[in-house]
Amino acid sequence: MSAARSGAAVGPSAAGGQGAAGGSGAAVGPSAAGGQGRSAGVQLHVTSLPGGRLGAEAHRFVEWLAAAGQSWWQVLPLHPPDRHRSPYRPSSAFAAWRGLLEGPRAPVTASEIASFRERQRFWIDDWERFAGRGAVADQVRFEREWQRLREHAAACGVRILGDVAIYVARGSCDHVAHPELFRSGAVAGAPPDAYSSTGQRWGNPLYDWPALRRTGYRWWVERMRRTLELFDLARLDHFRGFVAYWAVPERARTAVSGSWRRGPGIALFRALERGLADRAATGGGAPPAAAMGGGAPPAAATLLPLIAEDLGVITPAVERLRDELGLPGMVVLQFGFDPGDPASPHRPANHLPNRVVYTGTHDQDTVRAWLGSLDVPSRALLDSELAARGLVDRRLPWWSVIRLALSSPATIAIVQAQDLLGLGSGARMNVPGRTGTAWRWQLAPGALTPALARRLREATEEAGRLAGAGSRGARDAGR
Repeated sequence: MSAARSGAAVGPSAAGGQGAAGGSGAAVGPSAAGGQGRSAGVQLHVTSLPGGRLGAEAHRFVEWLAAAGQSWWQVLPLHPPDRHRSPYRPSSAFAAWRGLLEGPRAPVTASEIASFRERQRFWIDDWERFAGRGAVADQVRFEREWQRLREHAAACGVRILGDVAIYVARGSCDHVAHPELFRSGAVAGAPPDAYSSTGQRWGNPLYDWPALRRTGYRWWVERMRRTLELFDLARLDHFRGFVAYWAVPERARTAVSGSWRRGPGIALFRALERGLADRAATGGGAPPAAAMGGGAPPAAATLLPLIAEDLGVITPAVERLRDELGLPGMVVLQFGFDPGDPASPHRPANHLPNRVVYTGTHDQDTVRAWLGSLDVPSRALLDSELAARGLVDRRLPWWSVIRLALSSPATIAIVQAQDLLGLGSGARMNVPGRTGTAWRWQLAPGALTPALARRLREATEEAGRLAGAGSRGARDAGR
């Protein structure tokens, strides 16, 4: 979900007591993420590759990332999207989308299907009943193609950063197969805020958290198990919804009449840890800071390699839950230059090591378009920041912002592929609340050139984000 969709403050009655029970509230600073292991990556959904599928283009992109000195490829959710192609309203929280396959008709053996059924027995029968004949074979094909990609990426020194959409779609496989785990009478949304006077009515079914608790959060445990099979690290969408979420009456046309409801808080994450203890015991678990390449986490930190999407106006309860779990949060440069908000966590001077910094997200305009939209005071603030850091590039001003992200003390820096190319609004991935052109942008074949890789590698090295990079970037980070 976008920052716009998670951006309203919780009132006093909702903010209190909903975070980690007994949480320390301690900020996660250098001891959590350290100045070591700084890295960088590029966000590009699989559908935005030339051709929009796995296979040769995906392997070429991994090779380009390696040449450019990048450690991460961030993708959006891989599950079947809705009719508008949004991966944030998936028809399954477990199945991968057939539309991503390079070889949708590749042969599949009976033994492969039997093996997959055994390993994915929690959800695959439900998916087969929902999706029909051939559904299991498609998942086997995806597993083969994805595994080949993961192995190639690992050989190139590139890790995959995934995305977990908090909600599923109404009428999705999970909603149909497990109706007892969802509430009736209300749907997901966001309250009125600066982005919308009527709020946002997303329409996703809401979880019945007490019902999930009575099962030991089994559905979420299995969902996270599947997620961590696919990715090295995953962004947890709409993290604030685990503390408190906006429930909109089902028959309401807008979100104005919604209200805050308490989420599961830390209980869910402790259940995930218990349910996935076998993963940690076999060496598959590492604290988020360690998975990112940082230092020692807080004593109570989770072993789950997750990033908290904590965008918008975040309450102390949300911060307590994030920090007690030791989860890295997100900062986005496009949110950092409001002259009236000097304390914004997105302001470069306020960045912390245990964060992931972005030039922008899939729900925002490209950096080039954003630069053209800034009002005079905001642009003056940005220009002053760039000048103070010696990052002004008048010929390619979007590269100034890219280098600003790379210079952040945040342990990971992620740049959108569109921003590397200096593209305008036509390359925007999504505009929240609009349909028709969203989720359709694709790279032109050959757009990511060797020269562009060299330029990104040089900027990454200057910021101390290459593997084994010298101390210059580490010293200069956060200047």
